[in-house]
Amino acid sequence: MALILNIETATEICSVCLSKDGVVTHIKENKEGLNHAKLLTVFIEDILKEADIKATDLDAVAVSSGPGSYTGLRIGVSVAKGLCYGAKIPLIAISTLQAMAHHAATSTDTRDNIWYASLIDARRMEVFSAFYDQDNKNQRPIKADIIDHESYRGILNQHSVVFVGNGVEKCKEALNHPNAIFAEDIKATSAYLAPISELRFQQQNFEDVAYFEPFYLKDFVVTQSKKNILGK
Repeated sequence: MALILNIETATEICSVCLSKDGVVTHIKENKEGLNHAKLLTVFIEDILKEADIKATDLDAVAVSSGPGSYTGLRIGVSVAKGLCYGAKIPLIAISTLQAMAHHAATSTDTRDNIWYASLIDARRMEVFSAFYDQDNKNQRPIKADIIDHESYRGILNQHSVVFVGNGVEKCKEALNHPNAIFAEDIKATSAYLAPISELRFQQQNFEDVAYFEPFYLKDFVVTQSKKNILGK
């Protein structure tokens, strides 16, 4: 059982929550855009003040490890590492995609043979995606996908899939399959990290505070220029 500060900054949402034994007790978040640099430390200070605790009273800090916004992840991880280093407490890293899928599996359809696909908006018609089963086990590695009418058809032919995350809108417009279910209200938030961070704490599954880096996935995204290669 642990008192954990959870930080989510992988998308446009800046979110911080305090959880005790996996249950959220305090939360602050802003959904209006990439204001992470301005808001994150303020949210943390407010939560600690409201809970009447200091950083040294925390048992750990959990942070979203991505993929997602390069700047957002850098800010979130930097602040998390600073807190851990200063308070001498462990760092827990959780995939943003896994956290959303875990929440979906515990709060939506529970029919047999169902998977959960977490999607984070990347650029144009691209998303960062991963597929999980009902036990939150990864069934397809995290990838950067270009969405079209054929996307995920092979998976959808075999499984019902609940799509979650801020990339759902792109998929909803492109996909037309009876096994596709769109849970548009499930988007990245620190609250979804809480049950997983509690489990990771119990397992003593920690990161090296000095060397941990978020999973940007940006290096795997290739965008082709629309300009004529002859410059005409």
